[in-house]
Amino acid sequence: MPLDIDFVRRQFPALADGFAYFDNAGGSLVLGSVADRVRDYLLTTSVQTGASYRQSQAAVSRLAESRQRIALLLNAARAEEIVLGPSTTVLCQFLARAMEGRLNPGDEIVVTDFDHESNIGPWRALEKRGIVIKTWDLDPDTFEIDLEALDRLMTDRTRLVAVTHTSNILGTINPIAEIARRVHARGAEIAVDAVAYAPHRAVDVQALDVDYYLFSFYKTYGPHFAVLYGKYDKLLELDGLYHYFYGRDKVPMKLEPGNTNYELAWGSAGIVDYLQALGGGKDDRTSITRAFDDIAAQEAALAERLLSYLRNRNDVRVIGRRSSEAADRVPTIAFKVEGRDAAAIVTEIDRHEIGIRFGDFHSRRLIERLGLSEGGGVVRVSMVHYNTIEEVDRLTASLDRALA
Repeated sequence: MPLDIDFVRRQFPALADGFAYFDNAGGSLVLGSVADRVRDYLLTTSVQTGASYRQSQAAVSRLAESRQRIALLLNAARAEEIVLGPSTTVLCQFLARAMEGRLNPGDEIVVTDFDHESNIGPWRALEKRGIVIKTWDLDPDTFEIDLEALDRLMTDRTRLVAVTHTSNILGTINPIAEIARRVHARGAEIAVDAVAYAPHRAVDVQALDVDYYLFSFYKTYGPHFAVLYGKYDKLLELDGLYHYFYGRDKVPMKLEPGNTNYELAWGSAGIVDYLQALGGGKDDRTSITRAFDDIAAQEAALAERLLSYLRNRNDVRVIGRRSSEAADRVPTIAFKVEGRDAAAIVTEIDRHEIGIRFGDFHSRRLIERLGLSEGGGVVRVSMVHYNTIEEVDRLTASLDRALA
């Protein structure tokens, strides 16, 4: 069955304003049901957990249920593998800090030049402790990565490889399972930033065999909140970030200093309810994967509509793969227009009640590597499944006028 786009759009109240939202990689719209859950928690269960009275026990149950639902979303083996926090940026910093006690001068961490800075900066900051940072480079001509180049970078001192599942500029889906296999073969661990991937495809951390996996719910139809998955045995080995009496075995709470945000956890769990409803209505993992199959098909159609327009313009360079195939990319599409300032193009599109964006999107190292910093960086159109072909046609008509 094709995606029920009418059902989908009814779940996002903001779409009623008629605006075409194409800045979803910066932050997606929020499900009405998620907002309802946050409101309900605040008005009925806004007490501290851990006490013996009934309302506190209800709060404990809701937080536990939230972890279980989010674990189902990621196909984690157990709820204790779910660490919750304010954002992917913060959780990456937490992870780097919690790993410090296991690292010695001369140990190596591999980062990339094609990640969001959130999964680069915290690791580079460990250089002050004597950690050797190596960079896995993207080919600036093809926009592709070389797995053998990663093999050459790793040694017996490599402790971690930090990489993105999908670039928030290129939109390319990287082969994380294969990367993880190569990393583990060298005895190292892998940390994956999935912010630009998770809104578009079903996540299965067990199938990927990743050690750590992070993304933000506010880019996945939820509130400003985020998740760090870690294999349970890996989380046990990390240093605690909370009070001294939170022992090493107090997972995941030892990695959630000051406690997590209960109402946002409860709200974020509503994303799972939506996906299950979209995928057939059963409270299981199959409904989630079925929903994302339909989402991928819808998004491939959207991507092809825009890419076919861009491919036919001689003055436009698509930054990334030109294919719209769901296996190749998500519908986050960046481009550069010859001789035109990216900011001026976007400002013109604003006038037509269409939201796109320009800049480097906190992937500055990539933009600099590609030589695209001048002229306001790149123009980015980032779509999700609630967008429509008609909205894409509105955008391309507006681009025709702006680029005339």
